[in-house]
Amino acid sequence: MDYELMAGRPASNEGRAEKELRVYDFLDALGISYWRTDHPDAEAHTMEDCARIDAVLQAAVCKNLFLANRQHTSFYLLMLPGEKPFRTRELSAQIGSSRLSFGTPEEMEEMTGCAPGSASVLGLMNDAEGQVQLLVDRELLGEEFIGCHPCVNTSSLKIRTRDVFGPILAAAGHRMLVVDLAGK
Repeated sequence: MDYELMAGRPASNEGRAEKELRVYDFLDALGISYWRTDHPDAEAHTMEDCARIDAVLQAAVCKNLFLANRQHTSFYLLMLPGEKPFRTRELSAQIGSSRLSFGTPEEMEEMTGCAPGSASVLGLMNDAEGQVQLLVDRELLGEEFIGCHPCVNTSSLKIRTRDVFGPILAAAGHRMLVVDLAGK
């Protein structure tokens, strides 16, 4: 199947999850321009799954990792370039939290409305209690566009980086902490 990039929300809500539609409502209410590609035949679970989708988006595709401290009392959403390896020790030293691991699928769904494979900065709009700290690798800030999921992994969005880390983050009631990950 060939994917195509389309401006804005789908013409029809049929077959769309409620959480996906809430993302479009959120972006539209903010007046944010975005482009969408649907890929229902290829859920983007891994970076390898994203290769054909990336070619259509032409945006910085991120790894989005939902992390927790050892006690599962502090939670983080880490955004880093898709090709950059993640080193727990390197991040732990920068944020002062040792023994980071992945949060559970249930924690991620409860706090962000995203299931594994669909983690997204847009999920922070569902974290009204501010339980999740956004961590952004500095390298992403130099990109013109960010690719992310609308809380489901059967569609992908292309959004201006300045909009993601400006009005979108502000409207979601979150701030980011910039981290420098060497990935070596």
